[in-house]
Amino acid sequence: MTTDAVTVTQLAKGHAFFDLHRRASAFIIPNPWDVGTARLLAHLGFEALATTSMGYAFSLGRRDNTLNRRETVAYASAIAASTDLPVSGDLENGFGDTPEVVAETIRLAAAAGVVGGSIEDATGRADHPIYEMEHSIDRVRAAVAAARELPFPFTLTGRAENYLHGRKDLKDTIKRLQAYQEAGADVLYAPGLATKDDIATVVRSVDRPVNVVMGLQGVQLSLAELSEIGVKRVSVGSSLCRVALGAFLRAAREMRERGTFDYAAEAVSPKEMSLIFTP
Repeated sequence: MTTDAVTVTQLAKGHAFFDLHRRASAFIIPNPWDVGTARLLAHLGFEALATTSMGYAFSLGRRDNTLNRRETVAYASAIAASTDLPVSGDLENGFGDTPEVVAETIRLAAAAGVVGGSIEDATGRADHPIYEMEHSIDRVRAAVAAARELPFPFTLTGRAENYLHGRKDLKDTIKRLQAYQEAGADVLYAPGLATKDDIATVVRSVDRPVNVVMGLQGVQLSLAELSEIGVKRVSVGSSLCRVALGAFLRAAREMRERGTFDYAAEAVSPKEMSLIFTP
């Protein structure tokens, strides 16, 4: 494939991904953790994919928040190359404190083939888990500037991580999302919101598409319900990976503790998988 062909393909994916957020109804963006699961999700008809840092870390036998930038970009590149769907990267906090590092992460992710990505305001430090407001804004602004320099639309998501770090302060979360909006973020995301009312309040408080994560503990709303309150994008984080690992652990425990193999009754058939993975 020529360089021009790659550029055109990424340009088309970038426009397609951007346009998904402008539709009247919400769409689901599931999170594969490897090439096989990305191809399965594409086969099922989903319109876009997002990577999952936790899911990929678990697939490597590691804890969450242990991936470095090189590993994350390589994983995102493999997912982006595996299907024709647009892919958004879970870029964590940009893998550095400074705006300059965050901007470089956006450039590297774009070069890897993704057409969107999220930047968190979490520091990764237990004693000071969330960046100060002005520093967080500078980081998002730098990410946006790097995205706007690209030759295709790159959908930048600004994430407010309060609720995942014990800071269940809706007012501060909304203030942060509004600030990231003003800094140029295309999509806004506050994972961990606890109620339908909180989600609806966030949607009403901003003028950008809002991403909500489902599949975690807590509030569980359908795509139709989320769409009705104005959510535009629904991701599932690491939940698909954890469902698969749950089935694996149940099967392994059955063998180890009972010496039986009843789990195989729910296994997918090799024939079905072979048909899906036929080139």
